[in-house]
Amino acid sequence: MRILVFGCTGQLGTSLMEVLPKKHDVRFLDQPDVDFKDPSSLHPIITSYKPSLVINAAAYTAVDAAESEQSVAYMINAEAPSVIASACKEVNSILVHYSTDYVFSGLGVTPYEEADTTLPSTVYGRSKLAGEEAIISATDQYIILRTAWLYSLVGKNFVKTMLKIAGSKSDIQVVADQIGSPTYAIDLARATSLVIDGLSISWDDKFGIYHAVNAGQTTWHGFASKILTLAGYNDINVNAIMTREYPTAAPRPQFSVLSCEKLSRAFGITFPEWEDAVSRCMARLTTNA
Repeated sequence: MRILVFGCTGQLGTSLMEVLPKKHDVRFLDQPDVDFKDPSSLHPIITSYKPSLVINAAAYTAVDAAESEQSVAYMINAEAPSVIASACKEVNSILVHYSTDYVFSGLGVTPYEEADTTLPSTVYGRSKLAGEEAIISATDQYIILRTAWLYSLVGKNFVKTMLKIAGSKSDIQVVADQIGSPTYAIDLARATSLVIDGLSISWDDKFGIYHAVNAGQTTWHGFASKILTLAGYNDINVNAIMTREYPTAAPRPQFSVLSCEKLSRAFGITFPEWEDAVSRCMARLTTNA
């Protein structure tokens, strides 16, 4: 399949670069070849290339900074996806786009399903929800994959932050009252590839919004403890603290576990458990060190 991917330097983009070219004819674009702060520039790229499928792996993900950079967040997370979706509609391309657990209130107690009420409490969450709504308004041929707690071998993420801190401290504090599903970017990329495989066979009743995270759930404290244990930092004290003890510009969801049952029913995709995923990531980090 002829695929165009926006975003190839971030966590997900680099994972897609590892997975997709094994099966498809893929063109990856990122800065300076594309400028998401100029959404109108994206339209001619799509209409001239005429791909069968477009993947938008680019996003503004600085959750705290978005509170003071609202216009930029909306431009990249809402306006750009709107332009991409419209261009896809024009050339009859399928759009695969990624969204976030932040579209929900974070006050739930059971895993969120796709049809649950959205109620974002941050600029980041509202901008991502606006992107979802823009895509749905512009085209019928879309897959939106909501994910959460993403990490990988590259970029800024919780795994790399914990390893950096562990190298200089013997005592750390990690929030223990926020619950979610850590998701390895390579597993999300592989799931994306399987979604594309499914669409190439038949797309009847398959377009829509899906949740895509590693199985199971934990807290940031549990996640940190697992990372440091795998890294051999058994002498570090990982102290549990509450959200109120770690204030941030943007409020964090207390509960952001996503149900992936719909993705399993539609495409037969089952994500590995989060513990298995972080073990594989840590093994690769160690090998690459």
